[in-house]
Amino acid sequence: QVQLVESGGGLVQPGGSLRLSCLASGSVPSMSDIYYMGWYRQAPGKQRELVAGITDAYTTAYADSVEGRFTISRPVENMVYLHMNSLKPEDTAVYYCTAHAGPVNYWGQGTQVTVSS
Repeated sequence: QVQLVESGGGLVQPGGSLRLSCLASGSVPSMSDIYYMGWYRQAPGKQRELVAGITDAYTTAYADSVEGRFTISRPVENMVYLHMNSLKPEDTAVYYCTAHAGPVNYWGQGTQVTVSS
């Protein structure tokens, strides 16, 4: 089992920045199986969508809507950051961290990001 805890959400004005953090913890076998970590988001009335992901080889991928504004990083194997710059009102959503370990996808509880003046 792997547990994911997100932090760093909040209220920010348009054009502002936030950094989301996700810490993974759990059993050693499960932790060593993590080959991918990423961030999804879900806005009210919309489906959950991929924001950014990073593999254990540090290959990254981004949604077109955040390319050039958001950066995903993985400073250590069990932590992932999402650096969000030039935030827009349409970035408002609950952001979820995910970790893929073997055949299982784990999810955090989500952290709210609200972009509003």
